[in-house]
Amino acid sequence: MSHNIRPVRGRFAPTPSGELHIGNAWAALLSWLQIRSMRGTFVLRMEDIDTQRSRTYLASQILRDLYWLGLDWDEGPDVGGPYGPYTQSERTEYYEEALKFLKNQGCLYPCYCSRADLLAAARAPHGLSSEGPAYPGTCRYLTPEEAARKSVLKQPSLRFRVSQERISFQDGIAGQQEFDAGNGGDFIVRRADGMISYQLAVVVDDDRMHITHVLRGADLLDSVPRQLQLYKALGLQAPAFAHAPLFMGPDGKRLAKRHGGTSLAALREMGMAPEQLIGWLMWIAGLAETPEPLTAQECIPLFDMEKLSSEPVLITDDKLSYLHRN
Repeated sequence: MSHNIRPVRGRFAPTPSGELHIGNAWAALLSWLQIRSMRGTFVLRMEDIDTQRSRTYLASQILRDLYWLGLDWDEGPDVGGPYGPYTQSERTEYYEEALKFLKNQGCLYPCYCSRADLLAAARAPHGLSSEGPAYPGTCRYLTPEEAARKSVLKQPSLRFRVSQERISFQDGIAGQQEFDAGNGGDFIVRRADGMISYQLAVVVDDDRMHITHVLRGADLLDSVPRQLQLYKALGLQAPAFAHAPLFMGPDGKRLAKRHGGTSLAALREMGMAPEQLIGWLMWIAGLAETPEPLTAQECIPLFDMEKLSSEPVLITDDKLSYLHRN
């Protein structure tokens, strides 16, 4: 079944553990433009599954920042919709249901490795992914008796058994992608403290919210092989993926707080008009010829995914000066 048979639905899914900065605004704008240009339904989902890092006041501020930018959504935490709740911390039952299904399929096993064990294993030459060193499979072959003995001493995490296969998919921006599925090793779907992993939560949510198109930052590109394996194991249809290049600071590192006033709240306080930021982002994206002010609505006909570069975007002081010139 091809993606275009299902009604087009996309989403922006921020984590309320920090303020939105211009890199987040870039991902949000591109995601919004993709769906609006296809006349689809746009969803906002708050990914606060990591309750230790997430803050309610930041979730509220994210909504304010996005509305300030001129982005809107058809379904979300503040407007509701048919596939709610739109806040991950309220969706635990769905994740537990998926874990139960995966357990019954024999896809999961308990892992008793401590952080120290994993750090020791990390010194061995294994594959690396955005989630850190590859898991060497220490607990994969424990007998039920060994597992029972270990469970007396430690609450286990749950790992997903990855298959040794090549995974290829077409990314809407980064192009054809090939991954060795087993590269990062078996990955955690539920931590020892009970917290559900990003990988599982995002697959369950995107499926239950009928998401057909996912446009997000390139830092999540190497999550796709794990997510595709989860979609397959759960018997679900994966969305079409597109990964927007990341903003890099003049030092070649990912744009962050150390590069100064790039949070939307800071720009707003400086009196910047949202159209100024939107126009600048469209110029950076290569979708507008000059960094002239534009409303989000005015950008819809300008959106063309084929024009987006897959290379990281270097945000020089010179480029930033265009943003702050008025």
